[in-house]
Amino acid sequence: MSKQDGSSRQVTTGPVDDSGTPILHVDMDAFFVSVELLSRPELRGKPVLVGGTAGRGVVSAASYEARRYGVNSAMPMSVALQRCPNAIVLRGDYRKYSEYSRRVLTIFESVTPLVEPLSIDEAFLDVSGARRLHGSPAEIAWSIRERVRAETGLTCSVGVAASKYVAKVASGRAKPDGMLVVPADETVAFLHPLPVSALWGVGRVTEQSLAKLGLHTVGDVAAMPPEALERAVGPALAERLLRLANGDDPREVSTHRVEKSIGHETTFGHDLADPAEIRRSLLDLSGNVAVRLRRAGMVARTVVLKLRYDDFRTITRSRTLAEPTDVARRIYDEAVEAMSGLVGRGERVRLIGVRGEQLRPADGGFALWDPDEEWRDAERTIDQVVAKFGTGAVKPAALVGRAPERSAAGARFRQPFEGGDRPADH
Repeated sequence: MSKQDGSSRQVTTGPVDDSGTPILHVDMDAFFVSVELLSRPELRGKPVLVGGTAGRGVVSAASYEARRYGVNSAMPMSVALQRCPNAIVLRGDYRKYSEYSRRVLTIFESVTPLVEPLSIDEAFLDVSGARRLHGSPAEIAWSIRERVRAETGLTCSVGVAASKYVAKVASGRAKPDGMLVVPADETVAFLHPLPVSALWGVGRVTEQSLAKLGLHTVGDVAAMPPEALERAVGPALAERLLRLANGDDPREVSTHRVEKSIGHETTFGHDLADPAEIRRSLLDLSGNVAVRLRRAGMVARTVVLKLRYDDFRTITRSRTLAEPTDVARRIYDEAVEAMSGLVGRGERVRLIGVRGEQLRPADGGFALWDPDEEWRDAERTIDQVVAKFGTGAVKPAALVGRAPERSAAGARFRQPFEGGDRPADH
């Protein structure tokens, strides 16, 4: 039995059929803020933000009190403070968050070995084999919530369902500090009234495209003829949305994490219009990506360029290579090619990013004729110098004397069905 309060929150409050729901999605509530409040209890019940305030700082996390003002993660801090002038801003401590994440993960792994972390504050669990020791899925979910609270002082929300997708949707509906079980035979009834934004892969742009077709709920999408949906969003996304709209997600919980991409991006302290300055940033970012590829023992087949203009328009361009690479110079050259025609005509850029995708292990088997051989040898030599003398010991001449921009790694693991144009705000 579940109930829904005046908001969109929905939680299980009584006996429910959980016999066909072995998948749990556990999501910590406002994780960064909640960790900070453990040492600042006087701030409980107040609008609290975690993030940077200097220059173009962004919101890393917002308390639920702050979210009532329309504040969410990844929002520029300046905008957040306009919406919520009385917000209390705290600087983040990633090491502390990592420690609490480790403690929570230990609780999960004491219940089942089938744990798939999605990020620092959420994970999937398959409890099929844990029933004999720990009870039914709903009982396990309840126990996990109680243990997290008792052993860390934090709260989490748990979705219990027959598939990963539905479990993730359910945990979001149960927030904050709730549990929602979706019986297997009620999956479609649960999904169909939800807005189309509940479908993985539907962000702001796709949502607008679907709205033009009169599709506002998951049920609307499920009832749409496949051919018409394909014309609107393309065959690949149409197939995915139709499957999800009917609760079809066959993916299993995987304990083997594979990085889907490795990238870096930079938000400039002031907008840039000079192509030479932008190219210098591309060179720096390409170097960072290449170093991380080599450390991970991976090569990338596709190079992706991300640009965000001063009006917040964001575009991406990709180039697929004949041979995968871990060479900064190749990544840089491809990124510059991808940027052709996008800057230099008065456009002002506030953010730029470079990402390597279609990763595969670097087995040393490069092409018979390797145009990057000299660059590859040089960069590996630089890796050795940096390992001995530290970061910054060697760098391209174009970057000497250049003040570093605020940069963020972009290698967060993504599931095949995850995505959308908007950041998650837990």
